[in-house]
This record gives sequence, C-alpha cells and structure tokens, in this order.
Amino acid sequence: MRDPISVGLGERVVSRDPLDVLVAYGLGSCLGIGMVDPVRRICGLMHAVLPEKNNGTDPLNPKFVDSGILGLIEDMIKAGADSNRLVTRMAGGANMLTAPGLSKTFDIGTRNITAAHATFAKLRMKLVSEDVGGTRGRTVRFYVGDTKMTVRVIGEKEIDL
Repeated sequence: MRDPISVGLGERVVSRDPLDVLVAYGLGSCLGIGMVDPVRRICGLMHAVLPEKNNGTDPLNPKFVDSGILGLIEDMIKAGADSNRLVTRMAGGANMLTAPGLSKTFDIGTRNITAAHATFAKLRMKLVSEDVGGTRGRTVRFYVGDTKMTVRVIGEKEIDL
C-alpha cells in the first residue's frame, strides 16, 4: 500500500489515481472539504484554515474557506471533472478554545462552517454530508479508488462521511 498524501494547512490536492489516499490530519477549527466527480472518479481535498480571504489575497487561495472552495472546483475541472456532478462533503470546524470568558470571535470553527455553507449556497452546490462542530479534532481520509471519504474523531472509530 502506498503512503497517504498529506493535505496540509492551506493546501488542496486533486487525484484520479485509484491507489491514492488523501488525508487532512488534525482538523481542529480547520475544515477538510472533499469533492468527487463519481463518474470520472476524480477526488479533491482541501484543508482550509480561515473563513474568508483578505483583499489582495489570491482569489483561489486554499487557506481560506471561500476562495479555497472556488480553487478546488477549478482544480477538479482542470483534472477532467464535470462541475455539475460534484459531490461535496466536509468535516472539522471544532471550537478548540472553550475556556470561560473567551469571546465568540475566537470560535474560528463556527465561522469556517458558516463561510462554507454560505459559499455552497452562493454556488448552488449541495453538501451531501458533514461532521462539523463540537470541541474535538478530526482526521479525514479520501480514498480515491472507491471515492469514499471517512472521518475519525480523536479517540473514536473511523466512520464513512
């Protein structure tokens, strides 16, 4: 078995190789957003850190939820995917700072989830499944060969997403 392909902070990877496994490790407040064209069996995974890009930032920057989604769609199309067939899933967005007295401003996870939902709505894309929120980190794996995406919450069993 081949080593998994790590999708680090602010990165995105697209593959059509059935032996590839794309992995976003340790998603806390970050979001792992996966897309697949089930007909062409092209998968993409991004690891978004913050909700919205700043002015002057690359309009397809994967560090940000909003621009990263646009960039992932573009990368999927360049790889041969049909944007009308894209199936989308996401995980992460935990509130990792739970100490009393902390402002909701620091709840980046919730802000990331909100930005993703708004971007999907604006693009009229359906999110087929999600495992988001809470206070515990997650790892997502995207198995290109069978286009399955899984999530594992720290200390729990890996489940299909």
